[in-house]
Amino acid sequence: MTERTRRTRGTALPYLLIGPAVLALCLALGYPLLRQLVLSFQEFGLAQQFGRPPEWVGLANYRELLTDAYLWRVTARTVTFCLVNAAVTMVLGVGLALVMRAMSTPVRLLTQTGLLLAWAMPVVASLTVWQWLFDTQYGVVNYVLTSMGGDFQGHGWLLRPLSFFFVATVVVVWMSVPFVAFTVYAALTQLPGELLEAAEIDGAGVVQRLRYVILPTIRTVLLVVGLLQIIWDLRVFTQVYILQEAGGSARATNLLGTYIYRLGIGGGDFGTSAAVAVFMLALTVVLTAPYVRSMLRQERTV
Repeated sequence: MTERTRRTRGTALPYLLIGPAVLALCLALGYPLLRQLVLSFQEFGLAQQFGRPPEWVGLANYRELLTDAYLWRVTARTVTFCLVNAAVTMVLGVGLALVMRAMSTPVRLLTQTGLLLAWAMPVVASLTVWQWLFDTQYGVVNYVLTSMGGDFQGHGWLLRPLSFFFVATVVVVWMSVPFVAFTVYAALTQLPGELLEAAEIDGAGVVQRLRYVILPTIRTVLLVVGLLQIIWDLRVFTQVYILQEAGGSARATNLLGTYIYRLGIGGGDFGTSAAVAVFMLALTVVLTAPYVRSMLRQERTV
């Protein structure tokens, strides 16, 4: 065997090893995506579920959606909810990671255990607890706020859109902060102590060390976590849907995820629902593109 042959085999081996996994991933993700794209160009309702062939309507579903004012209200609501949740989650998660870095070992382990339990709790189970906390008649939140002198006796948190999204934000952030905190804390443990010592010797205070040493060093991790957080918060469904079923007004609180569900499963209009899903995918690409470009730029400078 010549040196060139060995070199060629050595180069091809990694691709052969990951080939089956890539093929399985393409089949698992590619087929549903392609099927959804085709469905968005069809009229597919209840009749098609019982055997009638779907009718090809081309861009009719998209034209109907893009001229629908309600879709744009839902889109604006979804983007706002996503960005607010992602920003609050990142601030709290990074702050908690920095605090954990300064904790003693027993306190840090206790804190990490609590975060892990909150993160591992099933969504439906945690939402049941949150519904009781914000219950109109027997909720602990109303009781505490009323005891502090506020006028919250019988306050319906889920009846008004603003307070509904406040509750949804509390739930989503509470479930997302542990991931950010654990990931950023893991990055902070790899931070060279010599950098911080040198900055401290040079007279840098806590804020200067955080701004000019810590955050730039873990910037890549922050970009990845921020990107994932935006994707997850844009696709929020379970929390909002369950809160809507608990008493919220669906039309006034729909996000794109719940809107897609109610169009398809609830209304039987699967063609339009698929078009909204494709629109949501495009929106996700638009929102995450700046983060991806920043990450690629960061990779080139390393």
